[in-house]
Amino acid sequence: MKRKLTMRESILVASTLFGMFFGAGNLIFPVHLGQMAGSNAWPAIIGFCITAVTVPILAVAAIGNTHSDDLLQLSSKVSERYGKIFTAVLYLTIGPFFAIPRCATVSYTIGLEPIVGESHARLWQIIFSLIFFAFVMYFSLRPGKITVWIGKVINPLFLVFLGILVVVALINPGAQLSEVQPVEAYQSGAFFNSIIEGYGTMDAIAGLAFGIVIINVVRDLGIDKDNDVARETLKSGVFAGILMFVIYMLIIVIGAQSRGLFELSGNGGIALAQISRHYLGGIGSIVLAVTITLACLKTSIGLVTSCSEMFLKLIRGKLNYRGWAMLFTLVSFIISNVGLTAIINYAVPVLMLLYPLAIVLVIMALFEKAFGKSQYVYGWVTLGAFIPAVFDFCKTLPEGVQSALHIPAMTEIGRSIFPFFDLGLGWVVPALIGLVIGLVLTAVNRGKKKAA
Repeated sequence: MKRKLTMRESILVASTLFGMFFGAGNLIFPVHLGQMAGSNAWPAIIGFCITAVTVPILAVAAIGNTHSDDLLQLSSKVSERYGKIFTAVLYLTIGPFFAIPRCATVSYTIGLEPIVGESHARLWQIIFSLIFFAFVMYFSLRPGKITVWIGKVINPLFLVFLGILVVVALINPGAQLSEVQPVEAYQSGAFFNSIIEGYGTMDAIAGLAFGIVIINVVRDLGIDKDNDVARETLKSGVFAGILMFVIYMLIIVIGAQSRGLFELSGNGGIALAQISRHYLGGIGSIVLAVTITLACLKTSIGLVTSCSEMFLKLIRGKLNYRGWAMLFTLVSFIISNVGLTAIINYAVPVLMLLYPLAIVLVIMALFEKAFGKSQYVYGWVTLGAFIPAVFDFCKTLPEGVQSALHIPAMTEIGRSIFPFFDLGLGWVVPALIGLVIGLVLTAVNRGKKKAA
């Protein structure tokens, strides 16, 4: 009976995990972060990688540690109703509401927009996204070897061209890192702002959703004991995390150095397109754009497929798999045409709500044996994180929405109640208070059972 994977097998699992996490969308946030952080790139790298690398890897480990079949089973440890709601919202976030539309919009922003320019840009975006999602629907309704083929061929090509771009940019920097002035928010708060910026990758919530896939890969390689599966999953996750950290670090640095060539961009897609065109020229930019588009296509097919399968399980009898796939593709197409900046602006509040809930769920899942898997602890810690997360959701809504809903007053209330609120960490202390309450209630309940 196998107790551990060989080095080659561990690298295979790590490669699979990296391929699931790292798509074109994972480039737009670090490169834009680098432009904003400037000479404060190093604390920004550390903060960003906490939520973009460490938490996602631990999320996958949490699924293995609790021997859960999927996110629904794991989150139902809080309560059955919470599990269904949290799972539905999380899948909609990494699916048709934000992540899938972002795939199409990133592809357009990097690939076609620099070519067509501003003239008829809206029409070109609609045409591009229509073709993009026609492919997504076709392959989502016929899941087969296309995603495997793209994963084995396109992802390596993607990394090769990215590597060429990074090396050329580092050899010929637009400016020295120490010479780039950070934007105001990153002059003294680079570390904490970068933690929030890491939310944008959506990898922590994706890790909760896709962790079971990695668990099954480990099991297919001959590891069957739960503890061994959890250990090997974490070990492979560390390998994947190291690779992700190195890539994020390099992208953030070249993003900062690009400020010597360009003004601060509206989003990372624009910045990446400018940088690739400057260093690789027209042909190189086209090749990079095609590679990124195919990588995004693969990711979108996988997301539509997984979301459809989960909602088939969550809402039985309403739609079949084909119906869910068509619905999610249509919604993604509509949302993709609002533009990359708008998608990011509206995704941030949702991520500010979901990330604290995901983080506390991961931490409790990793240490649930310490508190006897008590539902009191799961429930009260989640409640403690949820209340300030609602305030974080409100304060990060677009300014027009905030004004219409009179949210600034609510933000002031949150600032006065929750420690570290301005750092985006207002949920930490209430979650700890929830932990204490949960532990006390667990002890009281055990005492009553013994007395009975």
